[in-house]
Amino acid sequence: MRIALYQPEIAGNVGAILRLAACFGVAVDLIEPCGFAFSDKRLKRAGMDYAADAELVRHADWAAFAGQRSGRLALLTTRGSTPIHETAFRPDDILLFGSEGAGVPEDVHDAADLRIRIPLRPGFRSLNIGMSAGIALVEALRQTGGMPE
Repeated sequence: MRIALYQPEIAGNVGAILRLAACFGVAVDLIEPCGFAFSDKRLKRAGMDYAADAELVRHADWAAFAGQRSGRLALLTTRGSTPIHETAFRPDDILLFGSEGAGVPEDVHDAADLRIRIPLRPGFRSLNIGMSAGIALVEALRQTGGMPE
């Protein structure tokens, strides 16, 4: 199981996701460019000392990531056709999250093997990326037996 972040814009969100990944023992793929300097102190503050324990792989762009990935690409998107609770996850899935403001472009959307949405009450569009990552990761690990002891 991996988390992939497509061109994230907010350092604090990336820090929080690195902390999440470290706590659950999953790797993170960061698909650049980012909307902030990677040395941003907000990244470190949100990740606290946990982020240093996260396995992080930085990719120069989508092509670099796509050229080396293995496993299914599971895009979490407000346009997803499958609700998360009806998704059958696999241990080698890559949970992909788009940038906070723009999501992912159409070619990345089309490259996904799964397009998953987190159902929300009517009138609500989306959650913070860190919260979405936490919800998706726990459900995927629960289904695949990958929760830490």
